[in-house]
Amino acid sequence: MPFVTLNPATNQLIHTHTSWDSRALESALEKSGRAQQVWAKTSFASRAAVLRKVAAQLFTQRDRYATLITLEMGKPMSEARAEVEKCAGTCEYYAKNGEEFLRTETIASDAAHSYVVYNPLGVVLAVMPWNFPFWQVFRAAAPALMAGNAMVLKHAPNVPKCALAMEAVFRDSGLPEGVFTNLMIEVEQVAEVIGSSHIHAVTLTGSEAAGRKVAATAGQCLKKCVLELGGSDPFVVLHDADMELAVSSAVSSRFLNCGQSCIAAKRFIVVPQIADDFLRRLKISVEALKLGDPMLEDTQIGPMARSDLRDTLHRQITESIKQGAVAVTGCKPVEREGFFYQPSILDQVTSQARAYHEELFGPVAIVMRASSEDDAVRLANETRFGLGSSIWSRDVARAEQLASRIQAGCTFVNGMVKSDPRLPFGGIKSSGYGRELSRLGIHEFVNAKTVWIR
Repeated sequence: MPFVTLNPATNQLIHTHTSWDSRALESALEKSGRAQQVWAKTSFASRAAVLRKVAAQLFTQRDRYATLITLEMGKPMSEARAEVEKCAGTCEYYAKNGEEFLRTETIASDAAHSYVVYNPLGVVLAVMPWNFPFWQVFRAAAPALMAGNAMVLKHAPNVPKCALAMEAVFRDSGLPEGVFTNLMIEVEQVAEVIGSSHIHAVTLTGSEAAGRKVAATAGQCLKKCVLELGGSDPFVVLHDADMELAVSSAVSSRFLNCGQSCIAAKRFIVVPQIADDFLRRLKISVEALKLGDPMLEDTQIGPMARSDLRDTLHRQITESIKQGAVAVTGCKPVEREGFFYQPSILDQVTSQARAYHEELFGPVAIVMRASSEDDAVRLANETRFGLGSSIWSRDVARAEQLASRIQAGCTFVNGMVKSDPRLPFGGIKSSGYGRELSRLGIHEFVNAKTVWIR
């Protein structure tokens, strides 16, 4: 079947691409396996040189790549540029630090000499989503390639031009052919790829449902797997929070990328003393957001990526309202071409509402009213997700104490949750397992091999 891509801002056809058959897929996997064996023998300096060239090309061609992102998934241009720049910075980070992260470690034992060496695993399959079509790929690819692995990419079907552009970036930067390969395959072919003898590990960023399927297949094949799945991040506002900072950060976190981010703040948990003030300020800021053509510089809210995503979001909202949630602003699609949805707020969201239990992947903030700080922590943890979280208070010591009780892969105090190549990133519970980025991320896809000498 062909991949059909629509411009989410206009609902107009952009292009179609033909998917591969099994013969083309097997040929690509064989080529990747051979290329990885050669790449693994190159020096860290040679690998770093390629990553630096990749970073340079991303910087110099930033606007061209940002335009591709915006055309295929609707992200405002300003955000798309920032995404490309972040990819370049991450390539530079691993070019600079990768060798040190993988340096052989001498460990005293009963041997005359014993040490641990970090060898690449082989070929890593990356199954990646559409919401950050460049960033999700580069944050996995940069450490994996620096470690001496090869990568094959199964990208989301609505961003094929982004996938092909990234493959070209690596090729044009001197990465040997086959070390990074874009697979034009259907979702149904992923299990076949995981089972291939040429594949040694899998990394996926995507939905909880996709993660369960990939993890099950990888488990059957006994292959290493890292999963970064959905999130419903709590944003806990205490009575002594800097309200101006909290509200501005709330809007940035929730409505970046039209709310289509795993680590967006999604559940705004407020204590009684400031609940009404926070909601009043939040409503003013949300209603001031400018929705429109994502190609325009002043647009803050673009379209959602696909019509089915918008329809699902609206069903979640309408059902939650029937179940007791209060529509404060927005809460319906925009009557215009494209897949636009109004920036929205739901208040009084309780456990009776669908929005309480599910991730809302779109421009909707839900407000939960806690009876106390302890109740706020309870609400923060009363979810099957555990990706990010944040706490807002002028009493940093108190906030840190509460942060230690929140079940998540990270907790930010007085800051918006974000990924940073210097810090490990990943979740717990139904948000997945394993870590990306930092020293921990590059160690996910290596063989920590012990060498013992009498």
